[in-house]
Amino acid sequence: MAKANAAVSPLNWAAAAKPSKKTDKKPSKAPAKSPAKSPAKPKNKNEKIKKPAPATSASRPAAKANLKALKTASPPSAKSRATRSALPKIPQPIELYYWPTPNGWKISIMLEELGLPYVLKPVNINRGDQFEAAFLAISPNNRMPAIIDPDGPDGAPLPIFESGAILQYLGRKTGKFYPQDERARVAVDEWLFWQVAGLGPMTGQAGHFRHYAPDNVYGKERYTNEVHRLLGVMDRRLATRQYLADAYSIADMACIGWAIAASRIENMIADFPNVAAWIERMRARPAVAKGLEVGKELREQQASDPKAAELARKVLFGQR
Repeated sequence: MAKANAAVSPLNWAAAAKPSKKTDKKPSKAPAKSPAKSPAKPKNKNEKIKKPAPATSASRPAAKANLKALKTASPPSAKSRATRSALPKIPQPIELYYWPTPNGWKISIMLEELGLPYVLKPVNINRGDQFEAAFLAISPNNRMPAIIDPDGPDGAPLPIFESGAILQYLGRKTGKFYPQDERARVAVDEWLFWQVAGLGPMTGQAGHFRHYAPDNVYGKERYTNEVHRLLGVMDRRLATRQYLADAYSIADMACIGWAIAASRIENMIADFPNVAAWIERMRARPAVAKGLEVGKELREQQASDPKAAELARKVLFGQR
């Protein structure tokens, strides 16, 4: 034991054991680590000596260094803020107030063609939803379709009623299916208004008299003959072109639903091969096919309700 103690140097002994109280001279404390080398003296007065960098503790978490860097980081520059603000915004869905009819299909087809997000807001016209105050605030003529675009021209929501106005608005907003060239746009407008003022209302009247007032021979013949005339106009137009205004446009979207309905009256489509071919071309477009199916289940639910037809008649034809 004495041999082992004798081999220990006084410095190591002082670091390992407590000094005795009786000892007058206190041994100096040994450093935990070897003392750092003193910096070299400058060779001349003008020479500067670089101070050694402080040692970094290996146990310090990297997170502390990152936090310190974040705290001391300078705020984003005006350029970086401008870059962030220039990033594209996620578009908010358009609200589509809708029922599956030829007029409603115009807008569902257009939205599908554009690929714009939209949320369906069913307006059951057979039940009288179109007379609710909330809907009248959007469409004062109590007719669907209508939309609310949450991202209007000034960034504020924009409600729009009337199918033709909606188609034109969406065409201008996106720059699609509604040409900017004035000559081409006039052609689109001509056939859009032709549908809105002619093909749609006349086909609707023919359907009304044929289904709800079949004994009214005059009304039934009057509007059936007018639909036949209008399909003749359309057939001659399509004899020399694929679509109504040459390029596919909102005019075609406006007409397709009503042309399908008209073609079923007395199978008169057999008289108009160019219209029949155009209908097939339109149906072959994926967005058109999808748009025609939007809300199909709503109509099927209505058809399965025995009281629905009676209620619809009172609601649709009892207005003044």
